[in-house]
Amino acid sequence: MIGNVIKLQSYAKGQWIEGKGNFQKLYNPVNGSIIAEVSSEGLDIKGMLEYARKVGGPELREMTFHERGRMLKKLAQYLMSRKEDFYPLSFQTGATKIDSWIDIEGGIGTLFSYASKGRRELPDEKIWVEGNMERLSANGTFVGQHVCVPLQGVAVHINAYNFPVWGMLEKLAPTYIAGMPAVVKPAPVSSFLTEKVVRAIIESGILPEGTLQLICGEPNDLLDHLTNQDVLTFTGSAETAKKIKSHSNIINSGVRVNFETDSLNGSILGPDVTPDMEEFNLFVKEVVREMTSKAGQKCTAIRRTIVPKDRMQDVIEAIKNRLAKIKIGDPNAEDTKMGPLADKKYYELVNNKIKVLKGNLEVAYEGENKFEANSAFVSPVLLKCNNPFDTTVVHDIEAFGPVNSVMPYESLDDAIKIANLGQGSLVASLFTTDDEVAKKVVMGIGSYHGRIMIINKHCAKESTGHGSPLPQITHGGPGRAGGGEEMGGIRGLLKYMQRVALQGHPTTLSKIGNMYLVGAEQIIDDIHPFKKYFEELQIGDTFISARRTVTEADIVNFAGISGDYFYAHTDDIAAKESMFGQRVAHGYFVLSAAAGLFVDPAKGPVLANYGLDNLRFTQPVYIGDTIQAKLICQKKTFKEKREEDEIPSGVVEWYVEVTNQNEEIVAVYTILTLVERKTFN
Repeated sequence: MIGNVIKLQSYAKGQWIEGKGNFQKLYNPVNGSIIAEVSSEGLDIKGMLEYARKVGGPELREMTFHERGRMLKKLAQYLMSRKEDFYPLSFQTGATKIDSWIDIEGGIGTLFSYASKGRRELPDEKIWVEGNMERLSANGTFVGQHVCVPLQGVAVHINAYNFPVWGMLEKLAPTYIAGMPAVVKPAPVSSFLTEKVVRAIIESGILPEGTLQLICGEPNDLLDHLTNQDVLTFTGSAETAKKIKSHSNIINSGVRVNFETDSLNGSILGPDVTPDMEEFNLFVKEVVREMTSKAGQKCTAIRRTIVPKDRMQDVIEAIKNRLAKIKIGDPNAEDTKMGPLADKKYYELVNNKIKVLKGNLEVAYEGENKFEANSAFVSPVLLKCNNPFDTTVVHDIEAFGPVNSVMPYESLDDAIKIANLGQGSLVASLFTTDDEVAKKVVMGIGSYHGRIMIINKHCAKESTGHGSPLPQITHGGPGRAGGGEEMGGIRGLLKYMQRVALQGHPTTLSKIGNMYLVGAEQIIDDIHPFKKYFEELQIGDTFISARRTVTEADIVNFAGISGDYFYAHTDDIAAKESMFGQRVAHGYFVLSAAAGLFVDPAKGPVLANYGLDNLRFTQPVYIGDTIQAKLICQKKTFKEKREEDEIPSGVVEWYVEVTNQNEEIVAVYTILTLVERKTFN
């Protein structure tokens, strides 16, 4: 530190390192004062990548998905306890309190989300068995199964300046669950906040050594040292993305890449919505919020407002009235609704693009610019484009700030064409009460957009908004938007893993994935599986039940108990005329009878039925048929204790086959049970 100016450091190979040579000065966009200086000169970037591959990668791959999930949850809890340390620096990026909340707590929330999904939706294993087994031979001795394993490289995340916390954490969450180490390279302008958060992460001691490194400054020769086991993600401008795509090593080494770039997102007011409707006010409110949130510095912000021609002036007046009430100023002030741009250089870039847009469009509203000369404040600008099919500039140029263009459409087909003129967008929104309009718009613009938000008064209250990507759903878009995908729930892990098609005997593949596959070896002993504790159960443990013959009384009694008098079970004449040719047993009677055959009635380690999946009735069961059940331990999942008095347990999935006297399968399904553990940890 020199005076009050901090020299930012990178975190490389287990230590904090200050750069050398020429330092870039980082300025407070509110008053132009120097916040910090940053340089990455002298940093051994090649060594950092090797360190991640050799030290961090093996540590993560030795952990199961659930262990990584618990690690991520612990990290999220720690960062949430430190969140107040991050807000003062966030204000110095130009972000208001609500902007900072989205960035900081939204990012931490993404860690929580992936921590939960990793434990709920993935096995407590190192290999992810994906999808169903494929039978590849007549007798079932040669089968196929897709599995996913972590890549053995490093994930390099190059992030934009506008969300220095969320932008990092939303990428780290799926990276760590998948089992890869990461090197983070934030944009220099707001890297002082990213560095603060990384320092907290390192101080926590939660992540294994080598799993997180930080480059503060320029990337230098970073792209030269990536391999085909590495993943490069980039968020930022389309121009920079093109340079990365064309880099010789990226091409020659087959480096996996994922791009999320700025786009000209649009919002459509449905033809059914009039100014007196609630949806009209919701639409206007959303447009203004997207113009002013983060001072319009969002890759998902609404840039093009597409409205029915006869409502264009109503929309413009309503937007102007709202914009006039927006308090612009120092983000530290509680009543500030919009802060400055992140840096003076972006002020110049945005204003240059505003000039181009003004030269082609009509200015509908522009706030007064009464700010200090060395600040980066820009007042909102609302433009009017009367001829969206003839004015290409509005679909080509994005002023990355509080700038929006309103344009009319004659028909819904025109609205769809205008939305698609953006050449690929991250998100579009539609405000309508007509579900047929919604369906037509989705069919019309879906291939050009990564996400579509459809709003009416019934969902608006709980809507997270046009510009808010969520960890559960995909964030990304085609064409101009980069063609990549981020987050998207568990599917977000796949870019950090290799899908492998395994072929072999079911027993071999079952051992690899630690999950029973049909045709694999079964283990039969004298102890009923329901009498075994979670730790004692083995994959493939099997119980074959006694037999039971189905009687007419069974069907009559089940109809009386259940209230199910469907003709195929109770009407002899109608059943004879049906596809069955005679009366059949209820499918759910077969299910219940099978449970009676395989359930051990005595108190034991099995605590409760936890659910039933993938039920299929494959053959009818007639009066006089004899059924038998086979119960096989298919999969085991450790379950964490959440309360002191909770019985330690795990979830066991059982594969069940019910057959008739001809050894034909009549029903197949999976049941889940809670099974007590011997250990209390």
